[in-house]
Amino acid sequence: MSIYDFSAETIRGKTVSLEQYRGKVLIIVNTASKCGFTPQYKGLEKLYTKFKDDGLVILGFPCNQFGQQEKGDNSEISEFCEINYGVTFPMFAKVEVNGENAHPLFKYLKDEAPGLLGTKGIKWNFTKFLVDAEGNVVERFGPKDSPDSIRQPMRRLLKARDMANA
Repeated sequence: MSIYDFSAETIRGKTVSLEQYRGKVLIIVNTASKCGFTPQYKGLEKLYTKFKDDGLVILGFPCNQFGQQEKGDNSEISEFCEINYGVTFPMFAKVEVNGENAHPLFKYLKDEAPGLLGTKGIKWNFTKFLVDAEGNVVERFGPKDSPDSIRQPMRRLLKARDMANA
């Protein structure tokens, strides 16, 4: 099993295989439009804009499981992200990240990178998973970890990717 074995529906309704991101460093994040951490969209977009040409892709997955902070439909979420934060990184259809109906990708991410004290559940919006260019889940970052705090580990993975491709 690897990250590339999963598919997900984009925010525009097209099913895509994560295989298309093979060879890229990924940050996979569950998002919400009405959360205290929502301004992290700005930092995520900044990382994406700066490092996308170096092989970084950020994948955003809206989720309404935490405080009902993502009530909109996919069209409303997409519009909100574009208008308020200029989001250009790939966004996906709203998913569940915990419980019986959790998207299989998030079940896998939680198994590969448990949280504090080995907990599997995602605690809140804007939990971030860092994935290397080979599809290995490297690290989990909590909602309080700003996008900028991921910069150094992400850059190490981008550098390792470049060295492997040299």
